[in-house]
Amino acid sequence: MLSRRHLRVKALQAIYAHLQSGNTKLDQGEKQLLLSINKLFELFVWQLSFLIELTRFAENRIEENKKKHFPTAEDLSPNLRFVQNRVLSTINDNRDFRRYENLYKINWSGEQEIFRKFYNELREMPDYEKYMTSDEDSFEHDKKFLIQLVEKHFADLELLQSFYEEKSIFFVDDYHLVSYLLIKFLKGLNERFDTTSPIPTIFKTDQDEDNEDLDFVKQLFRKTILHSEEYGNIISNTTSNWEQDRIAVMDMIILKMALTEIFEFKSIPVKVTMNEYIDISKYFSTPRSKVFVNGVLDKLIQGFRAEGKIVKTGRGLLED
Repeated sequence: MLSRRHLRVKALQAIYAHLQSGNTKLDQGEKQLLLSINKLFELFVWQLSFLIELTRFAENRIEENKKKHFPTAEDLSPNLRFVQNRVLSTINDNRDFRRYENLYKINWSGEQEIFRKFYNELREMPDYEKYMTSDEDSFEHDKKFLIQLVEKHFADLELLQSFYEEKSIFFVDDYHLVSYLLIKFLKGLNERFDTTSPIPTIFKTDQDEDNEDLDFVKQLFRKTILHSEEYGNIISNTTSNWEQDRIAVMDMIILKMALTEIFEFKSIPVKVTMNEYIDISKYFSTPRSKVFVNGVLDKLIQGFRAEGKIVKTGRGLLED
């Protein structure tokens, strides 16, 4: 489920935390890295469950309105499009999803205020009105609305974010990334998804003998830390006008990770590594980091190539 970009970000966060803690035990740092990735998936399941619980709340509200002393015509003949959303109904019936809900002990019974507030806001949204009154009524239409809901409105759900903050410190950092994963998951759904379809996991399934993504993130974490001093000296020699302690901490870690990929991951093209870490620097360091990281990596790579230090294997990588 996670792209290599996201795995690099998780490794970056773990390396930063490990180095800042002063801990010298790699096993403990790796354990925290894998825990943070597992918590990311747990939050993904919580957010799927949140959407389903929202339909239950809406259904309960509809039933309550029918019992009014003087119900309106709308109360007696409500629009059930949202509560019967095909995508959420299918996910709710999915065995894999139910298994994960039970595993993480997900229960919203004490958090109905979150749903009351958001449901009231939802009913005022133009996207909701358009969805509920559209002539189109299909699985794809239901899916499109859910994607819009996550894209446009999940970032502002402060009450929900506060709830997650109390659940786990890992949920705080991953809230927005999980919204991306939700959208990715929803976009990939089609009407063939049923009760027996697997919910995609962060890595490949346990049956895979060669879990490349898991191995990638573990090796990236370990090798960056093991070569931290060596790569730090290389970077310092290239940035002679900058002392190490004047370079932003995140910039230094990003550069060390890039060097780790260049030297230790023979099948990853240099251009991919360079572009990935330049982009990551835009979001996780200072405003000027992109230019700095770009300049340093470009200079380093030119020097490595001139000295024949870059060795890449695989089709199309020899002249990368």
